[in-house]
Amino acid sequence: MFDAPYQLEMPDARTTSVIFASPHSGRAYPASFLQNAILDANEIRSSEDAFVDLLYADAPQYGAPLLTAHAPRAYLDLNRGPEEMDSGLIEGVRRVSQNPRVASGLGVVPRVVAGGRPIYRGKISLAEAHHRIAGYWRPYHDALQTLIDESHRTFGQAILVDCHSMPHEALDNVTLPGGKRPDIVLGDRFGAAASGAIVEHIEAAFGAAGLTVARNMPFAGAYIVQHYGRPSRRQHAVQIEIDRALYMDEATLEPNANFDPLRAVLTDVIAEIAEIGRDTGAALAAQ
Repeated sequence: MFDAPYQLEMPDARTTSVIFASPHSGRAYPASFLQNAILDANEIRSSEDAFVDLLYADAPQYGAPLLTAHAPRAYLDLNRGPEEMDSGLIEGVRRVSQNPRVASGLGVVPRVVAGGRPIYRGKISLAEAHHRIAGYWRPYHDALQTLIDESHRTFGQAILVDCHSMPHEALDNVTLPGGKRPDIVLGDRFGAAASGAIVEHIEAAFGAAGLTVARNMPFAGAYIVQHYGRPSRRQHAVQIEIDRALYMDEATLEPNANFDPLRAVLTDVIAEIAEIGRDTGAALAAQ
């Protein structure tokens, strides 16, 4: 199994209310899980936000913590609620009113990977599902809540940046004015999860780096931004999706020649986003 349910990289000193987190870049696949899967090693990784943790690895240098998952998304989806259990996969779970994510096989314990390809031959036990949630889901979210609480105590607010990547094909039908295809999609649940000013600052940081940004289409954010985004409580959450084709070969699941240049660009963006947390903290302190 995993050495730990997550990895937390802390700065020498927290100087910003911003928290960076990557719930889908885990790539520690248990041998027993792989043996029971009907997909090969590459197929099972197709839902993984490969290398997103590495793209944001410099966040602690700018005073912000970086929380990353070890558990891979095909094993356990940290961007789902613990109640989002799939009766089509987990024995003993009653079918209730349909949640579209669960109905499509993408519950807290996924039944399928990208493209709707089944992971298992049959069902898994309810005890196994509870084991994964207790061992990996809860520790990750406990750590995330602790970081948010610390930001509130120190800066008067918290800004969670939920870091993801998206398949290039997910953007096939998304065009912006001028016919541009977005490189980045920001999700704030259509304004429900973060203040407009903070989202505008984040969008401007990506735009200044030469990246084209869309909002909420086709990804507005799932459980994490929905659960933690509480702007009225000075708690903001924004999901960032990066087009995988910008930095990796989606067929081989290997970084491409643009990986290091993009990481350098994102480091500048990280610095700008961290400044948002310093500026708002200073403004609050002056009140």
